Amino acid sequence: MLEKIVDGIYKIEGESNVYFLSKENIIIDCGSPSDYLLILTSISSIIDPKEIKTVIFTHLHYDHIANWKIFTNAKFYASKKEIESLGNNRFGTILLTEVADNFNLKLNDISSLDLPDYLTIIETPGHTIGSICLYDSKRKVLFSGDTLFDTDFEFIGRMDLPNSLPKEMPLSLEKLKKLDFDFLCSGHDY
Repeated sequence: MLEKIVDGIYKIEGESNVYFLSKENIIIDCGSPSDYLLILTSISSIIDPKEIKTVIFTHLHYDHIANWKIFTNAKFYASKKEIESLGNNRFGTILLTEVADNFNLKLNDISSLDLPDYLTIIETPGHTIGSICLYDSKRKVLFSGDTLFDTDFEFIGRMDLPNSLPKEMPLSLEKLKKLDFDFLCSGHDY
């Protein structure tokens, strides 16, 4: 259910991982349709979901966005490139018709979000055109979405999807290799 990673960071492991930064009141990704009750119950055990003010999507695949309705008072953020991809190819960006048809959310460009200085957004195209990672330099945590799944940099996100950019992945991984992190919080625990 709910696992504490480090002080102030919690993980809900489902089909995809959801992270809650309690001190910042931020959710990173909100999971797959099949995990709705798991996410609702887990988050509700530590905070009323209505109190969540910010949800950040690492990318817009269905298994990372489907439970957005849990967070009724939040603003939702993704990269500009990911938002543009959604406008150009809704199904190719979300990958599941059921979620794509019901995703009527106003998305804000992540660059407009005022984050604490120790939280950095890193553009990491590859898995998708607008994939992002978040780096918490204070707690040495990297939230890698589906860009990276292991600290050896050998298991990475697939790049054969409609809005993937395989040629960009090596540059994205080089950015991540320069970071000093003790904890990798990836989009899935494969």
